[in-house]
Amino acid sequence: MSTRFGYLGPEGTFTSMALDQWAPAAGAERVAYGSVDAALAALRAGHVDGAMVPIENSVEGGVSATLDALASGEPLLVTGEVVVPITFVLAAPAGVTTADIRAVGTHSHAWAQVRGWMAATLPDAVYVPTLSTAAAAAALAAAPTEQGFQAAVCAPAAAPLHGLQVLASDIGDMQAAVTRFVLVARPGSLPAPSGADKTTVVLYQREDHAGGLLELLDQFAARGINMTRLESRPTKASMGSYCFSVDVEGHVHDERLGEALMGLRRICAEVRFLGSYPRADGRAATVGPRASDADFITARAWLGRIREGRS
Repeated sequence: MSTRFGYLGPEGTFTSMALDQWAPAAGAERVAYGSVDAALAALRAGHVDGAMVPIENSVEGGVSATLDALASGEPLLVTGEVVVPITFVLAAPAGVTTADIRAVGTHSHAWAQVRGWMAATLPDAVYVPTLSTAAAAAALAAAPTEQGFQAAVCAPAAAPLHGLQVLASDIGDMQAAVTRFVLVARPGSLPAPSGADKTTVVLYQREDHAGGLLELLDQFAARGINMTRLESRPTKASMGSYCFSVDVEGHVHDERLGEALMGLRRICAEVRFLGSYPRADGRAATVGPRASDADFITARAWLGRIREGRS
């Protein structure tokens, strides 16, 4: 049986481009889903072996749907990441001109990245949200007169895929924008440490109190662990109840990170481990003075001798 990968579809989304970049996906069966929740639900149900989903954008920050879906429900593990440069085009059916455009369909994250261009070029155009950038292009191509919009903001590859003409290219407000995607799997073997790894966890406080977040972050800082992302998300239990989604440099098999996770497990109501995996940029973790594996091993050996009554 071939490996099956789910992704946020349809074909032509940036997520499908991320899956194209993921080498293990070569030759595997691809299954498009209409939402992040649907792709991860299919993974949890065993319908696919992995799922590629967006998790962070350099302009808009974390992707709420992915963060929330990973923070709750049956546990899943991130096994890898892909970073895709994001460029947008304004596409429309043949014969449509910019003068005809009264509304534009696209995904909310895409709209946030083209707002400036739209305000300057099509200031009267109304934004119509869609499930994905490619879904906007596909809907417009399938039934152009039945949509509430006359043009779509999508990836460059989506326009020819759906037979649309490109009215404008490179319309993003930030030319260096990128989106980070993660490949998610059901719990199993972790990727081996590579020396250039990232670990993702979700932290739940026991109760809200002054200095509570500082107490959590100190577990990393005291062990020389660099944090690359921190976002709060509502637990949905009550107003003001939040959990914290965190990315840090290093692998769970690193001594410093293993000790930090033990410290967090002691003080948190729950620590949801979402995986240790190679960084897309291949950048080695920053290890400060007295924070190497050897330093922690030496300290543990010293404590062992003390406990055994030896100097």
